[in-house]
Amino acid sequence: MDLTTPALLFPAISLLLLAYTNRFVVLTNVIRQLAGLSDQPSELISRQIDNLGGRLRIIKWMQSLGVASFILCAVSMLVLFLGHQTAGRWAFGLSLGLLVASLVFSLLEVQRSTHAIEVEIQAFRDRTT
Repeated sequence: MDLTTPALLFPAISLLLLAYTNRFVVLTNVIRQLAGLSDQPSELISRQIDNLGGRLRIIKWMQSLGVASFILCAVSMLVLFLGHQTAGRWAFGLSLGLLVASLVFSLLEVQRSTHAIEVEIQAFRDRTT
């Protein structure tokens, strides 16, 4: 394994972190909007805010694991540059593991997001029938 192998992950991890940050910003804006709707939130708004809070916690883990993956990828490159093949491979392997864990949390967040939309759809149907 040479120095270019971990370098290939740099753009992928960077784009992933950008996508995670965008999710975070959108969620925080939605929470602020929902929280400002009224002093006594409805049951639906309370459920949505609870769901969004859980999604924010998941995104925190997604971002943390992604950043850790990025750091270990850089460490892997440094160690490989210094000529330590075994340590470089281990650091790269751990980086990949953290990246996979980050993607698993991303999948969980998407599932929660889908559930939140289903709640909205059901509430809309209840209002129209």
